[in-house]
Amino acid sequence: MTDTDKKRLASDPDGLLTYEYIANHIGSPELDIDWLTSNIINVDANGQFSGSAARYLSAINPEAFAPQIDRLIAATIDKDREHRYLPALLQGIWGPDCESRAAELSAESNNFRRIYKRLYPTSAI
Repeated sequence: MTDTDKKRLASDPDGLLTYEYIANHIGSPELDIDWLTSNIINVDANGQFSGSAARYLSAINPEAFAPQIDRLIAATIDKDREHRYLPALLQGIWGPDCESRAAELSAESNNFRRIYKRLYPTSAI
């Protein structure tokens, strides 16, 4: 990743350019995933691209990108005030059956618990 790339992406208006850069360079040894994660979090005002990047990285390699996925999910939770992206994030990361495993997943993941409580505030978990 060059300084020119970083300068261009630092002026990304909403996170789309950074998300596209991640998707287009995911196998590149020069990919600075920590910088890209920080950048997308900084420029994404509503959590749309942070959530998409978390789902994408989770689909590619959830173990290798676990720290970045965790940061992206936390940022999406904080930014998605209207809950537009949280439902897709919940199922995209924890699977379509996550609601039936809510108690178990809540105990394992603070991010899961935070999303679940935002989407289902009257839930017992």
